[in-house]
Amino acid sequence: MTENRSDRIARGRPGNGPGPATAPHDLRRIGAAPDFWYPVALSRNVRKEGVAAAVFAGERIALYRARSGAVHALEDRCAHRQVPLSMGVVDGETLRCCYHAWAYRGDGRISQIPYLAKGDARPPRGVRAYPVREAYGLVFVFPGAPEKAALTPLPDIPAHASPRYRTMTFSRTVRCHYSFLHENLLDMNHQFLHRGVVGRLQPKLLGYESGPASVEARYLFTHTGGKRNRSAGLLAAEGLGGRPSSDVMTIRTEYPYQTLDLVPEKADHPALRLWAVYVPEDAQQRVCHAYGLLMIEKPRVSAALTVAWPFIRHFTERVFAEDRMAVEAEQRAWDEQGEDRNHEVFSLILDVRDVLRANGVPL
Repeated sequence: MTENRSDRIARGRPGNGPGPATAPHDLRRIGAAPDFWYPVALSRNVRKEGVAAAVFAGERIALYRARSGAVHALEDRCAHRQVPLSMGVVDGETLRCCYHAWAYRGDGRISQIPYLAKGDARPPRGVRAYPVREAYGLVFVFPGAPEKAALTPLPDIPAHASPRYRTMTFSRTVRCHYSFLHENLLDMNHQFLHRGVVGRLQPKLLGYESGPASVEARYLFTHTGGKRNRSAGLLAAEGLGGRPSSDVMTIRTEYPYQTLDLVPEKADHPALRLWAVYVPEDAQQRVCHAYGLLMIEKPRVSAALTVAWPFIRHFTERVFAEDRMAVEAEQRAWDEQGEDRNHEVFSLILDVRDVLRANGVPL
C-alpha cells in the first residue's frame, strides 16, 4: 500500500491526549534491541588488573581486565550479598568481590569461596557473563541472547585503521531517548541552531533511501555567509587558505548505528567520517551514552593537523553542546506531556522513526 504525503504526515502525529491508543505508536517508548554489539566503555578506562562499572538499559555491568590483558564483562552483583562486583579487585584472571572475597571467572562462574568448608551449603553457580570484545578503542558487550553474539558482526569502521585518517573519540552522557539523537543527525535542517558557530549554512536534501533497517540521506551544504569557525573549514578540507566550498554530506542510520561522510567539492573521498551509537543507560531509556569516532583526513603537512587538533575538538564540542541542549529539551517536553506531541512534516524523519520502531523492542 502506498501512502501519500498527507497520510505520512498524519502518521507522524500522535493523538490529542494520552492513552492506550497512542502508546504503542510512541517511539520514545521503544527500547534499543539488545541483539547487537554496543560499546559501554573506552578501552583506556578499563586498566590492566582494574575494574570499571558500566550499564546497558538498566543492566549494571562490571568490566574487568585480567592480568593476561583480556577484558571480561559480568553482571554487576555478587551472587552472595548482591554487592556490586565493580567494587571488587582483580586477582590474576578472576574478579573478587570486595566484601567476602568470592572469586569469579570471566564466564561468571564462582571459582573460590575462601572460607567454604566441607558440608557447607552448595554455593550458587555464579552470575551472568556478557560476550565482550574490544575494537576501535572501545569495549563492546552483547546484551542480548548470548548464542547470537558469534553470528553478529561488530560494526565495520575501516577508516579507523586507515593511515589516511586520524581519529577523535567522543564519549558523553545525554539526557534523552536515543531516537532523538538519530533524528538530530539525520535532519540537517536544524543548522539555524549552529549559526553562531558555522555561520549561515544552506542544506539541500539531494535525496534519500529507506530500507527495513536503514535510512540514508544526502545533502548539499553551501556556506552562504556569516562568521564561520575556522575549525569548520579545516574539517571540510578547505585548507589553510579558507577557500569556501560546497560539500556533500551523506548520513546513514543502519540500525542501531549511524555514520556520516562529508565529501568536499571536487574531492573523490570523504574529508571526515563519523561513526556513532547511542547506548541507553537507564531502564526507561530516557538517558543514553553517545559514543562517537570522528575520523579526519590528514593534510599534506601532517603537523598542521596536530596544531589544529585541540581547536577542532573545541569546535565539535561546541556543536554537540548545542545539539545536546535541543534534544534534552525535546526529552523534557516528552516527560512533561507524557507522550510525543511533536508534529513532524519531514518525510525522511518519518522514515527513520519507522526504522527505529520496527527494529527496537517495546519497553
